[in-house]
Amino acid sequence: MSEQYRPPTPPTGAPWPAEHPRPDASAPPGPFGPAPQQPYGYHPYPYPAAAPFNGLAIASFVLSLVWLYGVGTLLALIFGLVALRQVKRTGQRGRGFAIAGLVISVATLLIAVFVFTVLLAAHGLSGGASVPVEVPGITT
Repeated sequence: MSEQYRPPTPPTGAPWPAEHPRPDASAPPGPFGPAPQQPYGYHPYPYPAAAPFNGLAIASFVLSLVWLYGVGTLLALIFGLVALRQVKRTGQRGRGFAIAGLVISVATLLIAVFVFTVLLAAHGLSGGASVPVEVPGITT
């Protein structure tokens, strides 16, 4: 380690990266003067603010996923219908949440009615009494 560190010598020729050609400073400006320069990332006009989400639409979607013994499903159905009307009238976002809440709550209600009907029919066919089950090898 008797050698001392020497930085590498720069390459000869054009500097790297090559510089872009610069406009001639002696050229006369256009009829309206030089174009104003904008800082990086600057937007001359701000983006418009996004419309807020409709709260009832979100509530409809969330309650459609929660059973709460049928109360959540019924509330989701009501909130979804009201939210669709509000979204159409005010231009708020959330139409998809309202529709999803309605579809899920209607599907849940249809399934609940089907299960209730099947259980009621099974109970009615047995005459309301329990059906004895015989298990081989066990006497009562």
